[in-house]
Formats: sequence, C-alpha cells, structure tokens
Amino acid sequence: MIDRLREFFDAPLPLPGSGRTEERWDRLAALSREDTVLGRFAEAHADALAILAELGGPQPRREQIWGVWAAEPPSPVLGADETSDGWTLTGVKPWCSGAHLCTDALVTARVGDRRRLFAVDLTQPACSPIPDSWHAVGMADSDSGHVRFDGARAHPVGEPGAYLERPGFWHGAIGVAACWFGSACGVADTLHAAVRSGADAHAAAHLGAVAAGLSAASSTLKVAAAEIDSDPFDYDGQGRLRARTVRAVVENAASDCIDRVGRALGAGPLCIDAAHARRVADLTVYLRQSHAERDLAALGEDVAEEKSPW
Repeated sequence: MIDRLREFFDAPLPLPGSGRTEERWDRLAALSREDTVLGRFAEAHADALAILAELGGPQPRREQIWGVWAAEPPSPVLGADETSDGWTLTGVKPWCSGAHLCTDALVTARVGDRRRLFAVDLTQPACSPIPDSWHAVGMADSDSGHVRFDGARAHPVGEPGAYLERPGFWHGAIGVAACWFGSACGVADTLHAAVRSGADAHAAAHLGAVAAGLSAASSTLKVAAAEIDSDPFDYDGQGRLRARTVRAVVENAASDCIDRVGRALGAGPLCIDAAHARRVADLTVYLRQSHAERDLAALGEDVAEEKSPW
C-alpha cells in the first residue's frame, strides 16, 4: 500500500484553487475507485500538503506519508503546551487514519479553549498507536484508531483557529466527496457488468437510476472545481455552502448506489465477490464521515441566509 501511494504521488496533485482543481479530484476519485482505503490515505496526504502550502510549516519530503488528524470529540482530549524547548503534545487523539502507516501528521490540539494545528513527526517514541482501538469491518485497513502522545515534540502550523478559518478548509472538504464518488463508481461497476451480461430489466432500471445519480454527482464536482479555481480565496464567501452542498449531493448518490446495486443483484456479489464486498463495506463506513442530518441541518441554515438560493 505504501508503494502504491508513493507511486500515485510521483506526479504531484494540483493544489485546490490552482486552476486544476478538477484534475486533483479526478485523480483522487480514480484511486478511490481502485481501492477506497487507498483513496482515503491519498486524500489525507494531499490535504496535508495543501494545508502546509496555505499555512506554512515543514517542507514535505517524498518519503513521508502525512495524515490529518483533526477530530475533536468531547473526549479524549489532546493538549498542547509551549515550553522553553518548543511545543509538546500530551494526551490521546482518536480517529487517526493510518495510525501505523503515517510517518507524519497534522494534528489539532487544544491550547486553552482554542484549537491549534501542529505538525508532528510520528516516528518519535513519544507517539504510539493504542492497540485494539480500531475494530471496524468496513475501512478496516484504514487503521483509524487512537494515538497516544506523551510530550511529543510538535511544530505549530498557522495561528490558533487558522486551520478552520482558512479558505482551503472548505475546498478540502470536497476532496473527501471526490473519493466517495470514485468509490461509488467502483460499486456501480459491478451492476454495470451484470447488466451488460444480460441481467433482467429490474437490474437495468436500477443501473439507470445509479447512472443518473452518479452523473449528477460528477457534474456537481466539476462545477465546484471551476468555482474554486475562479475564486480560490473565497472572496465571495460561498465556500462553506458550496462544500456542504457538494458533499450532500455526492453522499446521496453514493448511498443510493450501494442500496440499488444490492437490490438489483441480491446477496451474491456481497458473498462471493471479495473485492465488491470490501468496497461496499468500506464505502458504507467512509460515508459516515458525513454527519447525515446534522450536516443537512447546517446546510439548510446556510441556505436560509441566501436571498435567492436557486
């Protein structure tokens, strides 16, 4: 997996807003169609490089694999302290994708009542994945368990709050949706092959519905990429609304795809096609990076502020 990731990044991804955002998302989607977990790792690494380019920080090296560990549940809490020798991190961070794979990570930690981003070399002894803290079936290979920091040396990236306040935060949120889309295309491939081989009219109807949903998702991603490239610093203030809308459209298409492929083909592919079964399980978990109705409620609140939203 490490070799495939490094091969993928031998041709660097364009940064969001660089004029080639669609290419960035197309490549992430293609890798996710190949393997959902690979796409997940690639998206996080690419997001880390974009954040470092936007906020400053250590210069990434080719041999590094970066994660972005920014989940902030009420507990456990990771704290940051400034000492005479620099910053250190102490505590436990949950939801650390690539806990054993990543060499470096951008990690949010609490400084008083604010959140600040830090770059951490994960090879230091003060960083250690906690055994048996990841029990997922879907996305099992993403290794997204807890990591303990015991006074780990860290370098601040940006000022407190900058991680969330920068324009690229919402651009990056759409990169995840591009990976959902690619993985959903992989699920749909199984239904497409079945209909081409002579599956019944009901399966063909499901394929038509899946194609329509994925086409809408693809078009939404393309439009969003063009809008970001035309306003990379989000001067028009539409970044959050755009990202929430795109994620909702893609999530809906991907969820409908999983459901329709299962209804069209029954349990067979889920039981005898290992690659398909793993992709469905992986994507089902990955989609829960969306917070479902909570995200839709937030989107609705944003839309309510628009005088003419459509």
